[in-house]
Amino acid sequence: MRNKPPSAALEAPVVANAALLRNVFALAAPTTLVAMLQVIAQLVETWLAARQGTAALAGWAVILPFALLMQQMSTGAMGGGVVSAIARALGASRADEASSLVMHALVIALTAGLAFTIGLCLFGRAMLEAVAGTQAAEAAHLYVLLLFGMGAVPSWLANTLASVLRGGGRHALAARTLTLTWIVFPVLAWALCEPAGMGLAGIGAAFALVFIAAALSMAMVVTRGGAGFLPVYRQRMTAALFRRILAIGATACALAAVANLTTILVTRQLREYGTAAVAAYGISARLEFLIIPLAFGVGSALTALVGKAAGGNDWPTARRLAWLGAGMTFAATAVLGIAVALNSARFADFFTQDMAVASIAAIALTYIGPAFGGLGLGMALYFASMGAGRMKWPVIAASARIVLAVGGGWLLAHVAGMGMSGHFLGVALGLAAYGLCGAAGVRPSVWSAR
Repeated sequence: MRNKPPSAALEAPVVANAALLRNVFALAAPTTLVAMLQVIAQLVETWLAARQGTAALAGWAVILPFALLMQQMSTGAMGGGVVSAIARALGASRADEASSLVMHALVIALTAGLAFTIGLCLFGRAMLEAVAGTQAAEAAHLYVLLLFGMGAVPSWLANTLASVLRGGGRHALAARTLTLTWIVFPVLAWALCEPAGMGLAGIGAAFALVFIAAALSMAMVVTRGGAGFLPVYRQRMTAALFRRILAIGATACALAAVANLTTILVTRQLREYGTAAVAAYGISARLEFLIIPLAFGVGSALTALVGKAAGGNDWPTARRLAWLGAGMTFAATAVLGIAVALNSARFADFFTQDMAVASIAAIALTYIGPAFGGLGLGMALYFASMGAGRMKWPVIAASARIVLAVGGGWLLAHVAGMGMSGHFLGVALGLAAYGLCGAAGVRPSVWSAR
């Protein structure tokens, strides 16, 4: 030790952190690209739905939360459970277990996909009529049948197989097929909607077709050993391996539903202030959802890297990976949120020409924008926690968010006398608490061997 420079002990961790950051960047970049293409495709889908008429747009808007929830669950929630289970198995040098987990993941995907198919095909029309009226139901019913009847199972299978590849650290390979999928989807949707004359149903048909192709392509890649191991399809299913995935994935699916429920309940509270307030909060919520691709890009890398470290019982490295990735995400989303808050009127004007809506949206963004960093921090650590198999604090974080956004917002609005602004402040406090609670869970006493 006497022969080493005094700074040597300090330089080693810096080099190690730089290497870890390179690993995070390498895995995050392709997934972030796919996520951004998905956002663009969804914006094009919104534009196409609006061109099909008011009734079609209303029907599409009613179904949209279910379509987004299906994507969130199959990609980041249950998909995260698959990534975590496979990464931890590989980290512990249990390649046979990773091979067996693939079939268990596919059974879960098939079951979940069929649940969306049966639920939306059987009850979609009744829900459309109840929420948006008969005309909207007529305009959107075929769209629902094609989207969920033909597309739900292929979507779940494709996203699950992509998660298998990510669990093996093959994020770039998973991104190749999904990149093509999200490039082709908006073009095919337009072609079927307008030149082919299918109207809104063309969007559902396009979604189903591109994900049938994606599922087949992913299946070939995984079967040939693209994840770094050969899957075993003929085997006896075991409850233990299902638990490996569901212990994380089912919890994550519930948290995704809670996040959507938070937005729905706040929207319901704002109805008392009129349609303009509801529309204005919709603009703010839309910008919140734009945080998700960035957080998922880094988060998917963290799930795999943290899972591998945790599987190898290297908890110090797992925690450092979580903090490095979370720090990157927090910095990017905090800067974005502050920029939105400082230019709230411009952002509001970009989304609407209605002066009343724009005015309220600017107020909402002024309150909520500075808390975007909390959302980014919380989401990054949520994905890292999936890799670690430690979901208690993400559950606490989601609970704190909904309590403060809904209950705290109501108290600020009605008891503290802030009115509509109280609801916006409640949302901001909920996002900040989401990040802080997530951060509180990443500590040695929680992230350690049991």
